[in-house]
Amino acid sequence: MTDVPPPRILVLANQKGGVGKTTTAINLGTALAAVGETVLVIDLDPQGNASTGLGVDRKARRISTYDVLLAESSLAEAIVATAVPRLSIAPSTLDLLGVELEIAGDKDRAFRLKRAVAELIAAERHEQAPAFSYVLIDCPPSLNLLTINALACADAVLVPLQCEFFALEGLSQLLSTVDQVKRSLNPRLSIHGIVLTMFDPRNNLATQVVADVRRFMGDKVYETVIPRNVRVSEAPSHGKPVLLYDLKCSGSQAYLKLATEVIQREKQLRAA
Repeated sequence: MTDVPPPRILVLANQKGGVGKTTTAINLGTALAAVGETVLVIDLDPQGNASTGLGVDRKARRISTYDVLLAESSLAEAIVATAVPRLSIAPSTLDLLGVELEIAGDKDRAFRLKRAVAELIAAERHEQAPAFSYVLIDCPPSLNLLTINALACADAVLVPLQCEFFALEGLSQLLSTVDQVKRSLNPRLSIHGIVLTMFDPRNNLATQVVADVRRFMGDKVYETVIPRNVRVSEAPSHGKPVLLYDLKCSGSQAYLKLATEVIQREKQLRAA
């Protein structure tokens, strides 16, 4: 048995859709892998956009996170490799839409994913599966049982926040949910950071939102801001993260900076 340090489990969550959550999961995962980390993305969104964006064809999703949450398959069995070295994914399918009804009456309904991840980590320690240094969980754009499973399993929450008028309003609701989960299900849960996405410097409102969020959340906001960038939008239609699609574009460079910042925060947490 090898003493393998457990992975850091980060949930990407925001109940608002269209904020760059899945895009951040895909590209932050790729950027972390590019700088030497071994990363697992867990797709908990029934739409399966993270799976599609990492090139996993729907027909190839023989075992999905639906099977894992129903305890019909292990997480290790669901994991598939991607075209990115050191980056794997547990894909999702539309079957996830029915999970809430199927497990709603079970006492452990909020801890299905936590148990599956714990089993994977135990297998890693016995060298039966590859050791991951980061697990990124992509959630649906709602605070439902899938998101609760992710929050109950995680070390911390990474919040993508679009630079738009109602950003702070949605953030307050999410922070309240995180606080409730911390009190009732997962005492170790914290906010890892807030990443501002789709920033257009030509838009005065976007600049004002950045200032407001930084004033409200202080050093919880990452220094890195993800710009609005057409190459980032194009990449998923090619089944690629933007770092494979166009490494030199501003979006790719921003996600590489974000990965460095995430790792730096992790080092500070371990040293504290």
